[in-house]
Amino acid sequence: MPRHIELNPTTHLTVGAIGPPGQRVFYLQGSRGPNLISLIIEKQQAAMLANSLQMMLEELQRKYPQAEDPHPVWTDMRLREPMDPLFRVGNMGLGYSDETERIVIVAYEQVEEGDEPNVVSFWASWGQAQALIKHAVEIVRAGRPICGNCGQPIDADGHFCPNRNGHRT
Repeated sequence: MPRHIELNPTTHLTVGAIGPPGQRVFYLQGSRGPNLISLIIEKQQAAMLANSLQMMLEELQRKYPQAEDPHPVWTDMRLREPMDPLFRVGNMGLGYSDETERIVIVAYEQVEEGDEPNVVSFWASWGQAQALIKHAVEIVRAGRPICGNCGQPIDADGHFCPNRNGHRT
C-alpha cells in the first residue's frame, strides 16, 4: 500500500549530489524535526526543479506583490545523514497554498506502469524555495564541463564529439 508523507512545513530542504562528476547521485532531501526524507533524483530533475520553482516564484510575485519576500534566507544546504533514500523519483509537481503561503514540491516514486507510487510532499516558504533554486543551480553546474559543439559532458579522459566526427582540432 503506497504512502503519502507530508513534511509541512519543512525545516530543511535541499538538493545535493554525492560522488565524482560523471558518477554523481543526486538527492532531494527535506526534514521536519527528526523526520528526514532523502529521495534519489536525476541531474535533469534537479535542473528542472530549480527552473520551475524560479518561474513559479516570479508568477507568485506578480500575483501577490505584497506577499512574502522571495529573497533567499541563509540556510545550511548540505545533505544530512543518514543518506537512506526512500525511493527514486519518477516525476515531480509543484503547487501553492494561498492559505498558508507555502509552496509544495510533490515527489512521486518511479514505479512500473499500473503500480501506485509512494509520494512525499515538501512544504516550503518562499525564502526556502529561493535558497533551493540558487543551490540546485550551483550543484548542477558543478559537474563535468559541457562540449560547446554537441552539448554533451566532457569526461576527464577525453570526449568523442559526434559533431566533429570524433576528431580533435
